[in-house]
Amino acid sequence: MTGEGLSAGTVARRLGVAVTTLRTWHQRYGLGPSQHVPGHHRRYMPSDLARLEVMRQLTAEGVAPAEAARWAKQGPTADAGGEVRLRTVRDGGGQRIPVVRAGPAARGLARAAVRLDSVTISETIEQALERNGVVATWDDLLRPVLAAIGERHAATAGLIEVEHLMSRCVSEAFAAVARAGKATSPPRILLSCADEEQHTLPLEALAAALAEAGVAYRMLGARMPVAALVEAVNRTGPVAAVIWSHTTATAAPGQLSTLLALPRRPLLVLAAGPGWRVDTLPSGVVRPANLAEAVSLALAVSDSWDQPSGE
Repeated sequence: MTGEGLSAGTVARRLGVAVTTLRTWHQRYGLGPSQHVPGHHRRYMPSDLARLEVMRQLTAEGVAPAEAARWAKQGPTADAGGEVRLRTVRDGGGQRIPVVRAGPAARGLARAAVRLDSVTISETIEQALERNGVVATWDDLLRPVLAAIGERHAATAGLIEVEHLMSRCVSEAFAAVARAGKATSPPRILLSCADEEQHTLPLEALAAALAEAGVAYRMLGARMPVAALVEAVNRTGPVAAVIWSHTTATAAPGQLSTLLALPRRPLLVLAAGPGWRVDTLPSGVVRPANLAEAVSLALAVSDSWDQPSGE
């Protein structure tokens, strides 16, 4: 932190709250920036940030904002490393979601998720998408947080409400990217979950990334029976089909073999997701390692189809 202090946007990202939340805390409870140079925006100093960290921790634990503000104004303590600790309140307790090997934005998003702060969650995702694009946002921000929530749920059987809220916010953000896409050609990429597969967010990420690149697609979504998938392929003749499986329970290779045997089989069949095992995939099926590779392969086959034949 410099001697000139921090802007509201920087403080909001560090705390994992919305800028509008900071404004409310300032106007209602007097927890605003202390430094003001005439003609310039107010800046947050270290003492301001420490009080706001207390406010964030207490409200995350369910303390009423007015009461949390009174505690925050009494001031926190700090250890030798500068980590804020409350004098009288336990630090986060069982409600924290540890996000390992992730940056400050991901940790802030995880804190917002625990608070069920849908405004901050959505703002954080939207800003990341605008700044970094779909693939980087998925890999660096969303996937680490979603994985951490899933791991915590597996260990405690809790956080179902957190997972559902996060999933809804992510879906809405990707849908907005998809709506803003500027595809100029008919949809030739078919996106589908495997039979009985219900996890759709990675497929929605792929759809948003394709839309971002100007490539049209058809999304069939979750739990697609093989017969219905075959019907869709026969009717639309896609150049590429992406079949997502999150678990081995839904990754039946026969689904892929059926596609390959169709008279109008896609030029490219991608088995996407951790459910598929490479050693069980039918010959001719490609398993992308990650979202970036899936996007690259889909773009390549789409571009090759759009090129003139030279005849």
